[in-house]
Amino acid sequence: MTGTNMSDIPAAGGQIHDDTGSLAGELQPVSSPVGRKGLSARRWPPSLVAGVIMVGVTVLVGLVSFVWTPYSIDSTGDGGRLAGPSADFWIGTDRLGRDLFSQLMTGAQSAIIVAVAAVLIAGALGVVIGILAAGTTKTVDVALLNLIDLMIAFPTLLLAMLVVTVRGASLSSAVLAIGISGSAVIARVTRVNASRVLREDYVTASIASGTGWFGVVARHVLPNILPMLLVQLMILAGSAILAEASLSYLGLGAPPPAPSWGRMLKEAQSTLSVQPWGAIVPGIAIAWTVLGLNLLGDGLRERLDPSLRGDR
Repeated sequence: MTGTNMSDIPAAGGQIHDDTGSLAGELQPVSSPVGRKGLSARRWPPSLVAGVIMVGVTVLVGLVSFVWTPYSIDSTGDGGRLAGPSADFWIGTDRLGRDLFSQLMTGAQSAIIVAVAAVLIAGALGVVIGILAAGTTKTVDVALLNLIDLMIAFPTLLLAMLVVTVRGASLSSAVLAIGISGSAVIARVTRVNASRVLREDYVTASIASGTGWFGVVARHVLPNILPMLLVQLMILAGSAILAEASLSYLGLGAPPPAPSWGRMLKEAQSTLSVQPWGAIVPGIAIAWTVLGLNLLGDGLRERLDPSLRGDR
């Protein structure tokens, strides 16, 4: 990268300004034997265990729905309209007589797809922008920071409306909007933590020995910022599921008959007094999955963040 001015990186030990407060944790080289020993000695935090279980349940339900559901999601079944829970229809039927449990299962598919795709888009864009901001000239850094701040201030729903206007309402349009919006936070976290790594003693020595820019990024920057990135990506995955449900509720998500928890909530709104389970169950599913992803991110931070390593 010809625009990189590696000589501008100060030697380790200088004072580093952290302009994002608690977003960035104290970093240390991943090659440190003390860090690995402290990491292996730590037990899994309860939040990490709870997050794995909760997210695992959603993933399992979504995977099972690819091969089996009690009824087809567009089948009216035999339970009648707005039927209550029964042995045949576990959480009842909607106003068209469709099985709500089958819709709930297939809605997990959309949640998984949105979470994974949005994280991949946001991670790819955010990491590239953040590393460019950390390793290039001051002028480029300021320009990219202004772009990041603008993206953070831009509402996800408004961006989704613009994308839908251009591409039409679909799951891919929602994912694209959510991924682009989420990349700003990933870029800021990447920039702050990458700047700290580039000022470490071992990175300065590596540059002095002739290691190129891509070698420094691959060997030192990415491995050291990975713990913080994993935490932010898990939180982003939960936010992506919540955003997709909101977009589907507003009619900006995947059109019928594609499954969506958000659309289940919208369709159940007019029949809430007659069949409350149509709104209660998808609402619980959204809250369960989002909470699980946040617990997973918090548990990963507690286990992987170098500033939290060590026996307690």
